[in-house]
Amino acid sequence: MTDFLIATNNTHKVEEFKRILKPLGINVLSSREAGVDLGDVEENGTSFKENARIKAMSAYNISSMPCIADDSGLCVDALGGAPGIFTARYGGEELTQKERNDYLLSNMKQVETEKRSAEFVCSICCIINKDIIIEVQGICSGSIAASPSGEDGFGYDPVFLYKDGRCFGEISPEEKDSISHRGIALRLLRDELNKRKDVL
Repeated sequence: MTDFLIATNNTHKVEEFKRILKPLGINVLSSREAGVDLGDVEENGTSFKENARIKAMSAYNISSMPCIADDSGLCVDALGGAPGIFTARYGGEELTQKERNDYLLSNMKQVETEKRSAEFVCSICCIINKDIIIEVQGICSGSIAASPSGEDGFGYDPVFLYKDGRCFGEISPEEKDSISHRGIALRLLRDELNKRKDVL
């Protein structure tokens, strides 16, 4: 299997990447598993795509391994696209994820049901070598629930209502993979990697 370093400390993301890319013969390694110190990377891009590339390029320069990075977040129409690229820091660095979800719901308190549309966005940058860089993006549309629901998933999953009427926090990891923004982006990446088997 080909080893790819994933530029994230988020164990949930590592698990999703491993699950979806393993059938392709790609062994996704966390920085700890690879024995690499990625340090702190300043995500100063103005889009998910830019931030994903910044993280992937930094990891590649440090490790010289094929690297994958993603930048993803929640964009809420009624909030002008917020939290967007600031999803992980929405409401302040010091908040727990539950507090972040509560903060989002409080900002949506007066928004009518039909105007609570939102989407999860995931941009992935994969650097195989200095000459081959693959960038893909997946989007999953839904809305913001009136209250959290479900114990599965992570991040904003308990408050993101999919179009079938269930929150991401209520569905299994495998089902989430089939419909989520990251699942969509990873399948697009898988398709692109399939075209480049000669360099893997």
